[in-house]
Amino acid sequence: MKTILVPVDFSDATAGITREAVRLARAFAANIVMVHIAAPEPEFVGYDAGPPSVRSAVARDLAEEHRRLHELTTSLDGQGVQVTALVFQGYPVEKILAEAEKWDVDLIVMGSHGHGILHNLLVGSVTDGVLRRATCPVLVVPVRPPSAS
Repeated sequence: MKTILVPVDFSDATAGITREAVRLARAFAANIVMVHIAAPEPEFVGYDAGPPSVRSAVARDLAEEHRRLHELTTSLDGQGVQVTALVFQGYPVEKILAEAEKWDVDLIVMGSHGHGILHNLLVGSVTDGVLRRATCPVLVVPVRPPSAS
């Protein structure tokens, strides 16, 4: 195993997914490609690139997501793994699968939020989409909601 793809969404699940990916990367002397997929550019009827206020908001959001991914990968320094961090805009399943193919990954490590059947029917599940279409193994790290105290 040489390369592990780790999609992150900065949810509560990210720490557990990252921890598992680092553990595997160290065990197999593999590199990690960590990706975050930002929302695609909004489409506006009658506008070429959307109103300036929307473009500014999207640019701010994208810069913040870049900063958070850089912060996350910097926190992995000194753990004995090489991490490449990338941010893309688009539809998560398609982008994750495209990056998996581009980097010729041996494994995808991602989380499952466990929202339930109704949520997945109405909204869909990125994990489910990747599981159904990936050409390499996918390790799903279960994400348990924080317990109420």
